[in-house]
Order: sequence, then structure tokens, then C-alpha cells
Amino acid sequence: MTQWERLQQLDTVYSQRAFDLYNGDEFPMDVRHYLAHWIEGQDWERASRDSSQAAFLFQVLLENLDNQFSRFAQERDSFLLQRNFRRYKQNFQKYQEEPYTLATIINWFLVKEKGILNDAELAQQVQTLQVQPAAMELESQRQVEKRLKDLKTKVEVSRTLNTLSLFSLYTVVLHSRREEKAIRRASEDNFLSDISAILNAADVLCSALIDEELVEWKRRQQKSCIGAPDDTSLEHLEKWFTQIIECMFQLQMFLQKLDELVGKMTYENDPIPVQKPPLQSRVDTLLTHLIKSSFVVENQPSMPQGRGLLVLRTNVQFSVKVRLLYKVPELNHVMKVTVSVNKFRKFNVLGTLSKALNMAESMNGGMVADFRHLVSTSSLSLSVTEELHRITFQTQFDYQGLSVPLETSSLPVVVISNSSQQQSAWASVLWFNMLCPDPENVKFFETSPAATWPQFGEMLSWQFLSCGKRCLHNDQLETLAIKLFGKQQSYDNCKISWTKFSKENLPDTNFTLWVWLDGILNLVKLYLSDLWSDGSIMGFVSKGKERLLLKKKQNGTFLLRFSESIKDGGITFSWVQYANDGTPSVHTVKPFTSTDLKQIALPDILCNFRIMVAENIPVNPLCYLYPNTPKDQAFGKYYSEKTEEENPYLKYLKTKLVFVSKE
Repeated sequence: MTQWERLQQLDTVYSQRAFDLYNGDEFPMDVRHYLAHWIEGQDWERASRDSSQAAFLFQVLLENLDNQFSRFAQERDSFLLQRNFRRYKQNFQKYQEEPYTLATIINWFLVKEKGILNDAELAQQVQTLQVQPAAMELESQRQVEKRLKDLKTKVEVSRTLNTLSLFSLYTVVLHSRREEKAIRRASEDNFLSDISAILNAADVLCSALIDEELVEWKRRQQKSCIGAPDDTSLEHLEKWFTQIIECMFQLQMFLQKLDELVGKMTYENDPIPVQKPPLQSRVDTLLTHLIKSSFVVENQPSMPQGRGLLVLRTNVQFSVKVRLLYKVPELNHVMKVTVSVNKFRKFNVLGTLSKALNMAESMNGGMVADFRHLVSTSSLSLSVTEELHRITFQTQFDYQGLSVPLETSSLPVVVISNSSQQQSAWASVLWFNMLCPDPENVKFFETSPAATWPQFGEMLSWQFLSCGKRCLHNDQLETLAIKLFGKQQSYDNCKISWTKFSKENLPDTNFTLWVWLDGILNLVKLYLSDLWSDGSIMGFVSKGKERLLLKKKQNGTFLLRFSESIKDGGITFSWVQYANDGTPSVHTVKPFTSTDLKQIALPDILCNFRIMVAENIPVNPLCYLYPNTPKDQAFGKYYSEKTEEENPYLKYLKTKLVFVSKE
């Protein structure tokens, strides 16, 4: 089954993400769908770096588009698809001079798809294991649901009973003026008292919704931007906001009815003229607060060729989506959202800067404005990756007599002018979103706080989850903690500064901690994700502990760990070998880098690795993956021996790439 077919079978939440991924024009969904098998069979990552390979794939892509066009021409109901594919080919022609750019874009989409599949797989694993969200989170949601249900009931009862009791007075013939006043006053007092009680309940609910649930969602979104597997769905919030706002509008209507009553009949010491204005003020205040809070950034800024969310490059398109959590069909296409950016330094946003909130760009019909073709520009060469900018969205809410200006902003973004700055920019995004709960603090790096080890370890673990579908376990984290702080009884109070993370070189190296970790993450993402995911790579283990572990195992036991001396990421393996007298010794090979792994996959290296022993006889010393898994059992499913048909070079001479070390 292709990756594309697997995407189409996902649950709604994840299929919506796939739908959103292809909302733009950079890589049409139709092309992805009809050429799925061919697209997934190509090495787009290599083509993004190899101009000749990119040019070859570019020409084949155009041929495939022509072939698909011809197929549609023979089908009666495919006129629109035929026309679209002709247009797609014309659009792709702009990459004629730089086909590697198109390869980069296609590779980015495939990586994003894999991320969606990974998240869905993780969610399925959580469900299978019956791992539930934190008890406090579930309880808070239950409380909101209960309070909202109670509020709706009170509003409905008030509407049906009090409205009838108040306005039926006009159809009742009373025996005396005094009796009429007494009956009416009792009804009005009950009605006003009910509204006051409803507003008290609404105050409590608003506080829970805005100050707790919405704040928690924003924090989850912030953490998800740097890899946390948190749920950022807006389904619950949208339902809650819509229902409570509808209740407030009903109360507003009741109060308007009171004005009608006073206009028809009033008397001395009538409570309505005195008590109604403060109640109306409370309703308006609550409505305004709710509606302002309901305008949020659903998808934070990202660009197709980007390293991660919140890193933008000048003159490269990026996308961002905002949502109004009050779902009201009457406002579909009515509210216009405009985009602007803070004027810190000379940085601007160009493109379609105004869009209407509409219900067509969201699978569940939410009020969404999806900006897909914005471009960041600057007249300067931006080199300071610690400068933060916020993209702001504004609109005007006018409905049922209420007029409220709305504004929301993205999380701070880092703007770069060169792809070489992406590594430093991503470090800034990680550090900010790990430590700063205040998205308005664009001056964060002027006095950047230190991170505690628990905070830092969790953030780092998310990076490995994002790149390789597996978090760091306790032993790996402890190895890193010892490397940073030395052996400690507890690391909970240990701290790492921004400078130590991204500016100061590690001891005896010419690179920083982040450069080293990022090199490993890229190696995992590009070449080792399957091995990391299934737990085959021990990864972080000191040389001393490595020897202790292996010397307790049978001959030929080996483990895989990351190199500590290679800037751009390296992986090595060590194995134990016993002499004739039973003395164990541990051997380690020179680390393999991305240059090596581009040529031959690590499982094939392990399969074919040889050392030269006596009489120059090559022997594979690797038998068991630590602790005791036979090598072929651990890696056999990843071996990629190719036949002559699959590899045209083998038709001339059967060859095998083998790494050989002298003992």
C-alpha cells in the first residue's frame, strides 16, 4: 500500500491535516493522487541536492503528466481533469532552470505526509494501549460540559417560563391597579433574578473556557510546534464557544423584550429601568470577551521548504490559517481578515493580505481564513536569528447589533534570508516555545532564561519523536545529562543556558551542543528513522558503559551509537570479540556519516561489513544486536539487495558495496 493510500484511510482529524497540506498550488493534490506510485518510488531528497538527478526526474514528471493527460482524453467524464493536468504541466515549467527546487518541494510534501502518518500511528498506539489523557484534563472538560449544559437549561427555562409570565400580563384583565402592580413586580423580580443567576453561571463558565481551556490549548499548540505529540484539535473549543455565545445572544434578546415591556407599561419604582442596564452591560461584556477570545491562529506560519513551523525565509511563500470559534453560518464570507506584521526592523509581508472567513476551507465547516500565498520580504540581509516577529490578523465582528473589532497574532516567527540560517533559527524557535508561555514577548532573547534539565530533556525527546517516531528513553537521557552536568544524584535542578545550548562549543570540539544534536537528528530523519523507531539504535551511550555492556555478552554482540566527535551527525557500531584465552575486547569502526549512508543503507552495511583476519580472509564479526537478537532477525527486513532488473549497473558486472576494516 502506498503512503498516499494510507493517508486516505486515516481518521477525520488526520485526513483533514492531509487535506490542509495540499490546499496550496505548490504541488497539486491531483498530481499527487494520480502519480502516487511513481512519485513515491523516486529519491526526491537526493534530487534536491543533485542537479542532474533533479533534471532527470523533472523530465520524467512532465512525461507522466502528458501520459495522464492522454488517459483523461479517452475518458468521457474527465474533461476538467484533462484541462487541469495541462495547466499543472505549464505551471511546473517554471522549474525548468532549477528543477532541484521542485524536487525540494515534493520531498517536503512527502516528509510532511509521513509526519501525519506517524502522528496517526502514535495516536492509534495510545488508543490500543488504552492510555488516557491526564485525569485533570478529562475532569476539566467534563466540568465545562456540565456547566455548559446547566447554562443552556437555565436559559431555556428562563425563556419559556419568564417570557410567558411577563408578557401574559397584557392579556389578563386585573381587578385593581394595585393588584396588577403586585403581580407584575413579582414576575419582573423573578425574571431579573433569573438573568442575574444565569450571568453568574456564565461568568464561571467563561473563566473556565477562556482562562483555562483556551490557555491550555494555546500551550499545547505551542509545544506541538516543536514536536510535542499534543492534541491541538479545535473541535471541543469551537462547540463550547458557539454554544455559550448563542446563550448570551438569547439573554440579549430577553433584555430587549424587557425594553418593550417598559415601553408599553411602567410605574413608580419599576425595577426594570434600574436593574436592566447593569445586566445588559454584563451581557455585552461577556459577549465581547467571548468573541474576542474566539479568534485564534489555527495553523501557525510555515513554508513548504522550511525546517519547521515558525521559521520563514524572505521571498519564499508561507501559509497560515486563522479561525473564528463562533460557528455562525450567517457570517460566512462576511468577515474580512487582514494581515500585517510588527514593524520591528524592515520586514514586510506581501501577497493576498485580505481574505474572508468562510466555511468551505475546513472539513467540519468552521469559520476559517486560510492564507496560503504570503511572502516575507526585507530590504536587508537578515542575519540575527534571535529576532522575533509576530504576524497579526484583524477583522470586524458585526452581528445582532454587536460590533467588536477582533485581533489575533501568530506565535513569534524567525525570519531568515538564507537557508544556511535555518539551523540557528530552529534553535531559537525551540528555545522560545520550550520556555516562554507569553507569545507577545518578542524581546525574549534579550534576557533568555535557562532551561531545567527536565524541560530540556522533554524538548529534545520530542525532536527524536518527530524525526524518528520514537522518544528518548531514560537511559539515553541520563547519558546526555552526564555529558552536560557530570554524574549527579538527580538532574532535576540542573540548568542549561541558551549560550551553552547554541553558542559555546562543546569541550574539545569546534561545534555547539545544538549543532551536534541537530546533525544527529538530521541523520535519523534522512537515513535511520526505521531503525530508530524500532529501537535498534542505542544511540546515546558513553564509551565506558558501552564496554561494560558488551563484555558481558556473547562473541559478536554489537550495538549502535551516535558519534560524539562528528559535527554533522555520525553513527558507529562496536562489537565484542573473545581471544582464544577467553579475554574479551571491544572494537569500534570509524563512524558513518550522511555521505556514507547516501551510498549504502546502514542495514546493508551491517549485513556486508567485513574485517580482514589472518591470511586476509574477510569475516563479518557482527552476530547479535545487543542484548541478544540475531543480526538478520533485527535487520533482515531492511536489507535491500537489488536484482539485475532493479539495478541496471548489475547487468554488466555483479558487484556489492562492502565496508572492510583491517583488524
